[in-house]
Amino acid sequence: MTAGSEIDTMAAMAESFAPAVADDLASGGIRARFRLAYAGFALDVDLALPGRGVTALFGHSGSGKTTCLRCVAGLERAGDGLLAVNGEVWQDSAHGVFVPTHKRALGYVFQEASLFPHLTVKRNLEFGQKRIPAAHRRVAWDQAVELLGIGHLLDRMPERLSGGERQRVGIARALLTSPRLLLMDEPLAALDLKRKNEILPYLERLHDELDIPVLYVSHAPDEVARLADHVVLLDQGRVVAQGGLQQTLARLDLPTAFSDDAGVVIEALVGEHDDAYHLTRLDFPGGDVLVARRPEAPGQRLRFRVHARDVSLATTRIEGSSITNALLATVQEVAAADTPAHVLVRLDASGTALIARITRRSLDQLGIVVGRKVWAQIKAVALLG
Repeated sequence: MTAGSEIDTMAAMAESFAPAVADDLASGGIRARFRLAYAGFALDVDLALPGRGVTALFGHSGSGKTTCLRCVAGLERAGDGLLAVNGEVWQDSAHGVFVPTHKRALGYVFQEASLFPHLTVKRNLEFGQKRIPAAHRRVAWDQAVELLGIGHLLDRMPERLSGGERQRVGIARALLTSPRLLLMDEPLAALDLKRKNEILPYLERLHDELDIPVLYVSHAPDEVARLADHVVLLDQGRVVAQGGLQQTLARLDLPTAFSDDAGVVIEALVGEHDDAYHLTRLDFPGGDVLVARRPEAPGQRLRFRVHARDVSLATTRIEGSSITNALLATVQEVAAADTPAHVLVRLDASGTALIARITRRSLDQLGIVVGRKVWAQIKAVALLG
């Protein structure tokens, strides 16, 4: 398939296909198993993913993320393959089933938006929508335009758009094909930091407001932490781990995957605002933390990240410290870190997982062992959003 035909095929996103061929695949969720081999690389994955929310395919370059996504799209055909999306079977090699790409109800967002340069934004969007019969459209024009904030761009030509604007238009075009599954292959990789920060809030809105499952390929931990509900960690074409975001990030047997970026993601509710000190309290199971004043109203959800390097441990609560965020926690596990001088300590703060990166010397001097109560002092909190 040529690059041009690939883009055209992705834009078509025709009607969904035939009934399931096996009762065990008729339930919801995404079931994907692919085995294929090239010279020097083999993909062998077996995935059971939720049928809603954002699943991140995460790993280093060359780990097989994009190959796996292309198998889902039907752009690569695994000789041994199985794919069912919320009860619809798109591939089952054991029964001779392979639905071609243009008959899979999916949207595909590439690293580059690949808009038609001779068409306005409006006509680019119409190109995606017109391939879907009106009776089968699940995403309305106004909804897609408003979600991506592109109403003021409709009369522009692609050459007059910034990189972030082009990508937002590309996402809107994919949505207007009314997909049952949205595939995003490192959609922020070609953007600078400013443009990434510009587009991330729109991706969060897609997550919050649309009931379309998303497979999101990335090698950027911060993107995964901000957007994902579920994570699949790939390495050399194989699945190293898969599961919920919070549970997977808290695993200590995967430190090399996250390098010195190890840490956890915590879902919290905005509590009270302290206008005198310009602070906001975030509440979650196990305690609360104070952060710089947030604009959100009390009761709104926020996600934040705590890196292992920003957590220190004490056997008693330390008074008179500038570190104001401290949680009582129980040591659950100790594991080797990426250097022989350090260890990673997994903690349970009344239902909220934390990881601390401390020296082996501190581990021995403080007598930190599994089951011990400690105070986890959080030196920094990274708000996601």
